[in-house]
Amino acid sequence: MPDSEFYRVKRLPPYVFAEVNAMKARARAAGEDIIDLGMGNPDQPTPKHIVDKLAEAAANPRAHRYSASRGIPGLRRAHAAYYERRFGVSLDPDSEVIVTLGSKEGLANLAQAITSPGDIVLAPNPSYPIHAFGFIIAGGSVRHIPCQPDHTFLEALERGVQHSVPKPIAVLLNYPSNPTALVADLDFYGQVVDFCRHHGIWILSDLAYSEIYFNDQPPPSILQVPGAREVAVEFTSLSKSYSMPGWRIGFAAGNRQLIGALTRIKSYLDYGAFTPVQVAATAALNGPQDCVAEVRAMYKDRRDAMVEAFEQAGWPIPSPPATMFAWAPLPPAFAHMGSLEFSKLLLQEAKVAVSPGIGFGEHGDQHVRVALVENRQRIRQAARNIKAFLSNYDAVLEESERKRTEV
Repeated sequence: MPDSEFYRVKRLPPYVFAEVNAMKARARAAGEDIIDLGMGNPDQPTPKHIVDKLAEAAANPRAHRYSASRGIPGLRRAHAAYYERRFGVSLDPDSEVIVTLGSKEGLANLAQAITSPGDIVLAPNPSYPIHAFGFIIAGGSVRHIPCQPDHTFLEALERGVQHSVPKPIAVLLNYPSNPTALVADLDFYGQVVDFCRHHGIWILSDLAYSEIYFNDQPPPSILQVPGAREVAVEFTSLSKSYSMPGWRIGFAAGNRQLIGALTRIKSYLDYGAFTPVQVAATAALNGPQDCVAEVRAMYKDRRDAMVEAFEQAGWPIPSPPATMFAWAPLPPAFAHMGSLEFSKLLLQEAKVAVSPGIGFGEHGDQHVRVALVENRQRIRQAARNIKAFLSNYDAVLEESERKRTEV
């Protein structure tokens, strides 16, 4: 047999979430009640009017044929209308909008379209894994920069251009951020756009959490910045806003050249989502939006319950201004062990699953990501379990260290 380690697979590290997921599966198989605050998998049903439209469209035999790789025209028009309504941005649905199989697929395929071997991309650390690994899979190299949307990010951009050979081809943005929940404003976006236009660098903005925010000011789009469409494309998704994660519907919008490149790549790879799914997605965007407000209110309610209950349990967590996640610093007594070992210990001792921060980059290793995917009662139960775990941490740490030295 030839070497069984394939080039692109060798460039990917082990998927650190898999270790916690395997432990979780074993515990559940043994009958343990695990409170899962790990994966950001919305637990609410898709609104009925969207499901009804799916069923209606699926009843038409003609809808079962191949669909359109770049998305049916009605859905692209609906997305353009959303941008006009929400951001005051006018988009051409034929040349500046494409439908993707979720924002993750869109990012990965655009990386394939624009990356040559050895190209350098600037990506925040910590960040959602596809932001960096989409380009690594495509044969590029990633230079990490801070994730805070402030002067530290802008200074890192400057260093990235000065010290990278060849010059970076693109920079990734994600605000509101997964996993950190950080939010950017238009002034920050404006500075990034000015810099990237001057240096000829593409901007890929991930705005998947545009509608999950808890302050009075909704998160902006980078496309609101004058001149942004010269260099920027933005990815959005219906997964969180409409509780449609399994439907796999997302969008890319903005720069015509980037949208054209993604369109061409996708034309070789897929025929688009099932047409009835796209018809239902059109109904989501064009229909009543009270369901989005209800989802937002639900996550805010859960966020408030989690922050209050975890603080009472002895684990204070900063209150996230957006997203369905909290970015929680490791309790000081456990900081030395890192996020993966802490996550495993929390699962074992408190029966609570979280995502280790190391899975989002080495600069995330002093945090875990806590997802708001359980109801208030379960969140409070998790806090009670954690309180018992933390109150007994001396014995827990001693036993953990004993097991580690025995291995």
